[in-house]
Amino acid sequence: MESPHNEIEIEVLQDQQAEELNEDRGPDYVMDDGRELYEHFRFVADKGQKLLRVDKFLVARMEKTSRNRIQQAAEAGCIIVNGKAVKSNYRVKADDVVSIVTDRPRYEFEIIPQDIPLDIVYEDDALLVVNKPAGLVVHPGHGNYSGTLVNALAWHFRDNPDYDVSDPRLGLVHRIDKDTSGLLVVAKTPEAKTHLGLQFYNKTTKREYRALVWGVFDEKQGTITGNIARNPRNKLQMTVFDDPNIGKHAVTHYEVLEDFGYVSLVKCVLETGRTHQIRVHMLSQGHPLFNDARYGGDKILKGTTFAKYKQFIENCFDICPRQALHAKTLGFIHPVTGEEMFFDTEIPADMTMLLDKWREYCKNKQ
Repeated sequence: MESPHNEIEIEVLQDQQAEELNEDRGPDYVMDDGRELYEHFRFVADKGQKLLRVDKFLVARMEKTSRNRIQQAAEAGCIIVNGKAVKSNYRVKADDVVSIVTDRPRYEFEIIPQDIPLDIVYEDDALLVVNKPAGLVVHPGHGNYSGTLVNALAWHFRDNPDYDVSDPRLGLVHRIDKDTSGLLVVAKTPEAKTHLGLQFYNKTTKREYRALVWGVFDEKQGTITGNIARNPRNKLQMTVFDDPNIGKHAVTHYEVLEDFGYVSLVKCVLETGRTHQIRVHMLSQGHPLFNDARYGGDKILKGTTFAKYKQFIENCFDICPRQALHAKTLGFIHPVTGEEMFFDTEIPADMTMLLDKWREYCKNKQ
């Protein structure tokens, strides 16, 4: 039986794959359960290969890598043979294709520490919680080789010999999109990452978002359920599939907090955490996020044809030049102390100004 981490660590890391991760290329492997994995190293056993444990096989072929680290990679589900995750005691045979994979493309360059301000909400020896501003790319990737959250973390941990920013066993436990603001948790030890990852996998974390979306809801609260996978017609988008055999199960609970006539402020509570989940689920219900260029929310979708209204919307787009989405709260059990941790943030200035502008518009319209 495979280690449970094979379906925990990679699953959790992949669930919130950031939109900026080399979108010009697809994953190297798509597993049966929908996980998208990227190959960092590949070795093909020759035809004369005798049965040999995969950890010994890899140690002999990789410089500056210990057997213990290889075993930890296997426990995290990061070693696959012929397309399937294996434990470290798997015996390699002739012609086996052995790959080391993670949830993100390989960094083809050194991560340079950069003194980028971090809004650190909490930090101890096991983890760090950061409030990410909109516009900050999470990981280096195509077109974003510097100025990312990972570069900022490299600077923050520059004097910590135990934190290797390139080690996939450390770092971000989940992710939010580049132009989404809000809370993220970073693991400082492999044990913390596995423990926190298990909570995300078992859906025991508490995550609440605020979103401004186009349109008015018939029901003031509800649940959106629909499998999510990449759009076959546009690789930069995700989409909802009715076929239960396509994509990954996703559930979003919502509640309308304010109705502005043409747009609505909603609270979204994630039961799962799929790529672009809120953006895609809301779009599937006819409520794309306000100013979400990727999913068509950057156009006037509701309202009047008056020039004054068009100018008002353009002003709104200028005030909040990104999808109006904020990861407001985050709750989890501390991986060391067992204490229940809960963090809350204020809605950032651009979204606050946007909401105030809509409130003023509705007031003047009456």
